[in-house]
Order: sequence, then C-alpha cells, then structure tokens
Amino acid sequence: MFATVVLILVAIYGGLIALVYLNQHRLIYAPPVTRSDVPAGFERVTYATPDRLELTSGYRPAREGMPTVLFFHGNASSWQASAMVTDELAAQGYGVLAAEYRGYSGNPGTPSEDGLYQDARGAWQYLREEQGLAESDIVLVGNSIGAGVAVQLATEVRARALVLISPFDSLEETASRKLRWLPVRMLLTDRYANDEKLPEIGEPILILHGEADSLIALEQAQSLASVRDDTVIETYPGWGHDLVVHEPVQERIAAFLNEPAE
Repeated sequence: MFATVVLILVAIYGGLIALVYLNQHRLIYAPPVTRSDVPAGFERVTYATPDRLELTSGYRPAREGMPTVLFFHGNASSWQASAMVTDELAAQGYGVLAAEYRGYSGNPGTPSEDGLYQDARGAWQYLREEQGLAESDIVLVGNSIGAGVAVQLATEVRARALVLISPFDSLEETASRKLRWLPVRMLLTDRYANDEKLPEIGEPILILHGEADSLIALEQAQSLASVRDDTVIETYPGWGHDLVVHEPVQERIAAFLNEPAE
C-alpha cells in the first residue's frame, strides 16, 4: 500500500514537472491586452528584426543635441505604458524608442529569450539606420525582464549608458527562489544570465531597485551590481517591483546621464 502511494505521488510530481517544462514560456511571458492608442508626442513605427518579423512600437524624436532612450519594458506591459514611464525624460528633451516584443501589442511571433534579443537588435538598427543616431546618442534602459534584453544588447553594441530598473541576476535564480519545490535550473530554457554578461559591457551602468520588491529580491540586484566594481546601484526603501512608475526614477536616470565621465 505504501509503495503504491509513493508511486502515485512520484507520478503526480513528474506530471507537474512535465507541465511546467512544456508551458514555461506561457508562465514567463504574459502579454497584456493589446492597446490601439498612440500616446501624445509618439508616432507608431515599424521595423524589421534580423529574423524577419515586422514589429510595431512607438517613437518620439529627441530635442536637438539630446540622446534617445531605447526602452525595453517588463512583462505584462506594452510600448504605450513605456511612454508613461519615460514622460519626464521626454519632457527634458530625451528621445524615446518604446521598443516592443514579438507576441506583444498585436505583433507577430512568440516571445522567448532568443526572440526578444532579436527584437532588441531590430530596435537598435532602426535607431541607427532609419533615424541616423550615433551609438553615443543611445541610452539602453530595461525594466525587469526588459533589463535582461538591454543587458544582452549591451554585449553586442556600444551605447551611451546602460540603465537597469528592477533587474535580476538571472532568471534561474528568480524562478528557483519562487519555485523551490521544482528543479527549476534543469527545466528552464530561457535563462537571462545577466550576471554572466555584465563583465563584457563597457558602458557606464546604473541599477535602480526597490527595497520592498517581492518579485525580484533586492539581493539579486545587489548581486548583479557586484559583478562589476564601477556599477552604480541605488535602492528605494518601501518601493516594490513597480519602481519604474515612480517619477524620481526618471530624475535619477537623467542625473546619471548628466554626470561627467571620469
């Protein structure tokens, strides 16, 4: 009888593992309901990814002499929401390309780690080739999972700076903290190993994190910042994973970009 119960429990556990493995992309990526509005100051733009998807996102040009923020939003968000969380930077004259991902905002394709990296390359090429911006005029900014997208792009290009809001050191670490009862590190196909990539990046790096973040622990951001000695990290008591919506975040980004190079 005992052996039968054990076998049943093992079968149930194995089924749960298989279910998580087969549906992990649905668990990781959560595109919101598609919006059709175009925020004030933005225009809807379309650009191609290296693997030939046509993605629609939003763009507003910079004031003359000002850099442009290439913004990668977090999960369950959209390019229109990116316009809201960059409005103070835009008011100061910064341009914004509110990048969008495959499978989000009505765009074709299915999101994955490699797919989002392809989307970032398409956004970069749009700014460089279609808008004629120099590398030094582009600031890479990523929020949450978008921080992983920005980190990867920063290993491939040279930009003015890299800003990571509510980032994790790796998706494996985040998932293993939340799902301690599963062999997450064996199951994940998308890793977003930001901590392994930071040493490859030459740009100035700013990390911003809420101390009350219950989704991505503060310790993960601190661990990420420790990978490179000159990384600047600033934490905010009482603020959680929605840190990006708070206006002081944009003010801190602007101050960081205005700091003289050492």
